Amino acid sequence: MTLCIHALFHTDYEDLSFIKQWAINYNHMLTITRSYNNDLLPEHDSFDWLIVMGGPMSVHDEEKYSWLVNEKRLIKQSIDNGKTVIGICLGAQLIAHCLDANVQPANVKEIGWLPIRLTTEGQSHPLLQDLSKQDFTVFHFHGDGFDCPEGASIIATSEVWANQGFIYQTPQHKALGTWVMGWQCHFEVTKESLAKMVANGNGAIQSGLINYPETVQSTAEIIARSDQYISDNNAKLAAILNRMANSG
Repeated sequence: MTLCIHALFHTDYEDLSFIKQWAINYNHMLTITRSYNNDLLPEHDSFDWLIVMGGPMSVHDEEKYSWLVNEKRLIKQSIDNGKTVIGICLGAQLIAHCLDANVQPANVKEIGWLPIRLTTEGQSHPLLQDLSKQDFTVFHFHGDGFDCPEGASIIATSEVWANQGFIYQTPQHKALGTWVMGWQCHFEVTKESLAKMVANGNGAIQSGLINYPETVQSTAEIIARSDQYISDNNAKLAAILNRMANSG
């Protein structure tokens, strides 16, 4: 089935990356809103999936980024209407916020290639059966975190950050075979998008190296380690997306 997938971008340097290639491979239709460029948001009934990407702002920055108000409304409408909604980093935090979970700065930042592992719920979840039950390494670039939304399951965790991902379904989602999912990490990065992200996030990296040296890596280390992990991260994401696309 061809899906109509709409993506919300929050900055030019965090795009769909591998997700775009996956969508092209399966002939899915892609549309994008860049609210920071004053793009108009679509109606919630004009797409099948909503993908909410990352960005440098906080979910609470509505005074600075007034367009967040309407984005949150669209996310909430999409969830309430049983759409598949996927959030990455800030996107996951926005979804959690729309589900009335607390989102706040943590006492640590994670920037670089760091391990996570599936929780017991994650290991048994049908969407995640292709992922390792052992620790695996993913790319992080975040300083805010979310509590588990009521009714959701935490699917991934780490020694540094308890809530690395969640899955949520209403009865309507279950009837439709759709899902709401959020990840703190960036399975989607490619070499090109990673280079853009670390170049634009250099200030956060430099301050993080001083304040959080155990969980923040230098730009050079991030780039050097990317060949070891990017293909595996993209394959994991493809497996998740394929299971989501085939579950309806």
